[in-house]
Amino acid sequence: VTHTSNAVPEPIDISSLVDILAAMASLGSEQRRRLARSLHALSDETRLKILERLAGGERCVCELVAVLGAGQSRLSFHLKTLKHAGLVTDRPEGRWVYYSLNTDALVQARELLERLGTPTRHPLPVLESGDHQFVHQ
Repeated sequence: VTHTSNAVPEPIDISSLVDILAAMASLGSEQRRRLARSLHALSDETRLKILERLAGGERCVCELVAVLGAGQSRLSFHLKTLKHAGLVTDRPEGRWVYYSLNTDALVQARELLERLGTPTRHPLPVLESGDHQFVHQ
């Protein structure tokens, strides 16, 4: 049995599929770079553990070494990554360096992520199923 229909297919609205791309396009290039650095810094468990410890206040590298059970050179590498992303600040005192959270940078990263997750309405073409022609709504 062959089924044929002369009905015109409903257009497929692709705008909801690319809302995140539109939100990304609304970010400036510096915002995009800052968010990429922040996300990179947040993509490691050790760095997340460091941030959790720093949420309790300023910490010396020696304290982080003891609490996290990691070598000083390994922690220094991770702290450098967090500092490069702007998520932590450091303060030398004598032979020690103390680190603390940069809460402003964390808030900015959260706000940029929220912008990406917020749907935006924008004029995008709608694909007609079947003939692959674009029409504007």
